[in-house]
Amino acid sequence: MIKSRPKLIIFLLLSIVIFFVISYARGYRFDFKDKKISSTGILAISSSPKAAKVFINKNLKGVTDLNVTLHPGNYDIEIIKDGYIPYKKSISLKGEIVETVDPILFPINPSLSPLSNLGIVNAFRVDQTDNLILISENGTDTDGIYFFDASNKPITIFAPLKVLMLKNKLPEGSNLEKSSILFSHDYKQAIIEIPIGNLSNSYLLSLNTENQEAFDVTTSKLSLIDAWKNEKNKEIVKVLETFPSNIQKIASDSFDIVSFSPEQTKILYKSLTNESIPMIIKPSLIASNQSKEERNIKTGGLYVYDKKEDKNYKISDGNLSIDNIIWYSDSKRLIYKETDRISISSYDGSNRQTVYSGPFDYKFYSVNSDGKLLILANLNPKSNKLPDLYVVGIR
Repeated sequence: MIKSRPKLIIFLLLSIVIFFVISYARGYRFDFKDKKISSTGILAISSSPKAAKVFINKNLKGVTDLNVTLHPGNYDIEIIKDGYIPYKKSISLKGEIVETVDPILFPINPSLSPLSNLGIVNAFRVDQTDNLILISENGTDTDGIYFFDASNKPITIFAPLKVLMLKNKLPEGSNLEKSSILFSHDYKQAIIEIPIGNLSNSYLLSLNTENQEAFDVTTSKLSLIDAWKNEKNKEIVKVLETFPSNIQKIASDSFDIVSFSPEQTKILYKSLTNESIPMIIKPSLIASNQSKEERNIKTGGLYVYDKKEDKNYKISDGNLSIDNIIWYSDSKRLIYKETDRISISSYDGSNRQTVYSGPFDYKFYSVNSDGKLLILANLNPKSNKLPDLYVVGIR
């Protein structure tokens, strides 16, 4: 019995050490003020770019990236870096939980670099691809329809444009500036509708090569569009099949889907009916997004549903045009086009910031997969009558 006592002591000591190691790992700390062990949470704070100062409740805690252990409670976080717009967020921290804060810091004065010098009267984003259609019409031999690849390959000044069709291939009197365009489900073709006097003609364009002649599809346009819509709907159904079955049904019946996020885990949609979004994940995931949800959707409202966390957020009551909001390239943010500025928010609509308020043509904006903003702008209207394509260096 006496011989077994040292083993018992060793076992007890090891048990105590293991207990404290596990408790420490789970966030328990000794509170010297209250003289007791209490749970804590961790704020994992990073930023892009890094080396930004982190203030918690106005106290400097260090620079990104860093982890801060704190007692449960409400905390105001501010991340500051010279030359960048400050980021602010309020967090309710719980014990034994790691909350992540990882903002992109946008420059106060973004750079502008020209990407074309044709004189662009209109531009179209090829849905959520990196491709653009640019329309030039300034009375020269270069007037026409161009294809531009704005992917994250090195962007050079006046990057080469691919001619899709020159204006001299179209009937006399064609007004390219007032044209509109609709893309096929696979983005290999497009129908461009061009006013000619009091009428308009529709032409089928290949987006892979130069079109040597105008292929008039005015009489068959509607049937062609219907076929493309059917194929597009099949693709939407395939993506929806990755969502919970209850959400699939509601999305089919009550969602006018504007777009899926680039990683296809979130839906930006306009509500067609008053509906209630059922809870799929019960209880909610630990350390999930703390922004206020809205699961009772109203007709005409604009919302985002996130399938990873089973959360639904209201973006607008319906006063925001769906043409004026697109996904940012990281699927975590939304971009808004306003009358005099372009803003970015978190995908739940919070932390909205103006990232560009310089001159730009209101009818077009886009973003490439590298997170750079694309606009039409005329920086010298005294000498130049038409805008051109610019990249705005917000990253």
